[in-house]
Amino acid sequence: MSDDVAADGGRSAFTRASWVNVVGNIAKIIVEGGAGYLFGSIALLADAAHSLADLVASVVVLVWGRSAFDEPDATHPHGHDRIEPLTALFVGAMIALLGLYLLYDSGQSLVDRAFPTASPLLLAALGFAIVDMYAVYRYTVGINDQLQSTALAALAKDCLNDIYTSMAAIVGVLGVVAGYPLLDPLAGGLVSVLVVYQGVEIANENVDYLIGAAPGTEKRAQITDALRSHPAVEGVHDLAVFYDGTVLEVEVHVEVDGDMPFREAHDIESELVERLRRLDDVGDAHVHLDPSGIGEWKESADEY
Repeated sequence: MSDDVAADGGRSAFTRASWVNVVGNIAKIIVEGGAGYLFGSIALLADAAHSLADLVASVVVLVWGRSAFDEPDATHPHGHDRIEPLTALFVGAMIALLGLYLLYDSGQSLVDRAFPTASPLLLAALGFAIVDMYAVYRYTVGINDQLQSTALAALAKDCLNDIYTSMAAIVGVLGVVAGYPLLDPLAGGLVSVLVVYQGVEIANENVDYLIGAAPGTEKRAQITDALRSHPAVEGVHDLAVFYDGTVLEVEVHVEVDGDMPFREAHDIESELVERLRRLDDVGDAHVHLDPSGIGEWKESADEY
């Protein structure tokens, strides 16, 4: 993490990336929405409406997501980490709902046979949209390489998906130019399906963070190996690993020699906690030391 990011906990970098998403989406909405409305293109209006949802999501991330960088306080003793996945979940829900609406709108256009007027300006607007979203995507990813924010990751995925949906819209516009206007609402329907898929994917990814779900067996095995590799550890049991926001919290009982001095036991506990905190995705760890040989682990089905 760079010095300027570390200095303020990443808040200013997060804010800059959020603002870039807000401005980028506003520009895309104006250009695509204007061209789509002027020439009656459902594909462009669908893509612009997608960006309208993106704009709302970007504003929510800008205003709300920064709270994730606040320090723990009396009302939030474990910090504000869960605000990030909650923000990302909102982004996903907004995108999915809008996609369903656009899908209905595309179907209605097919029924009504409402087709757009051919114009090269439609292609120019889509070209601008692709370049605009790619620039926003690269900037957001560059910032998030340092921050690892799920909210910014959701926005970055949406930027990338915008590029794909704009490419799908190009197919519809080319159909109009070539004399096959039916391709425009069909392309709008394809864009809508992609939008729904992306929204569901983002929401699914962040639900686990919010409900405190456990990670996979590989992460549990990694944590157990890190504990057992310490020369003083004789056993590990009652391991609980779960998400607290976007990071993992670890609670575990570790068996050591029961006759060692208390100060030495305290040092070992601190070393084990530090080992766990150095693992990827682990935010905090709570290690309880048990004297070996008393058989407590035999009462636990979770013995390692």
